[in-house]
Amino acid sequence: MKKVLIFGNGYIGRRLANEFGFRLSKKRIHSLRDAQSEINRYKPSIILNAIGHTGINVDACEFDKDKTIMSNTLVPVILGEAALRNNLRLIHISSGCIYRFDYLRDKPIDEDKTPDYLELFYSRTKIYAESALMALSRRIPVLIVRIRLPLDNRRHPRNLLDKLLKYKTVIDVPNSVTYIPDFIKALRHLIRIDARGIYNVVNKGALRYPELLDVYKKYVPDFEYKVVDYKTLNLTRTNLILSTRKIEKSGFKVRDIKEVLEECVKDYLKS
Repeated sequence: MKKVLIFGNGYIGRRLANEFGFRLSKKRIHSLRDAQSEINRYKPSIILNAIGHTGINVDACEFDKDKTIMSNTLVPVILGEAALRNNLRLIHISSGCIYRFDYLRDKPIDEDKTPDYLELFYSRTKIYAESALMALSRRIPVLIVRIRLPLDNRRHPRNLLDKLLKYKTVIDVPNSVTYIPDFIKALRHLIRIDARGIYNVVNKGALRYPELLDVYKKYVPDFEYKVVDYKTLNLTRTNLILSTRKIEKSGFKVRDIKEVLEECVKDYLKS
């Protein structure tokens, strides 16, 4: 595999570095000079941006807009410009939380649909970054992978399962989810085939949180949780289902999210 440098020393960045053996930059990127110094140091052929900010949750982004737009918009643009100047390939990890979705009328969302969810500042910053990087893609190879609600078989505060176990009160709404072990395989595939453009990298189908917690409860019988009506929470959120047709057409086999739940919980409890 080509020489890849990861920017972003957080949950996803570390996970990818450990799985692939990629070099991981720990430098905070505030300028083109910062990015160039790391490119000069590691001499990659691909740079992978895993830098992003969600705060404790997306609501927190509304109260720290400077950090949110710096991490989610300006840093990707800086890295895109650095990739252009150095003739490098760019991989950007984005988010699927950029669409409105009507469960009664809409089909799973394809990559070519224009993002239209502007209610959250977090979502807007992700949309800005994608727009800028797709403009750059006329000059350099750009791959944007959209993930959603990362679910992992390892313990981590950013893992969807850890979050749900902490909350113990959950909503019952179908949502696209990215199972991280499958995401790692998908990313390996996309790099190998030199994929370009935007790809939804989620598992097929949709997950209702109680489905995951019921599997957990099977192995931890004392665990209890409650389901609440989403509408009573008065929260602004994107609940949606993304299409996996594009990545499947590229030759990657996408597992249904229901297929991975047992595996996920068993491995999680061993971790």
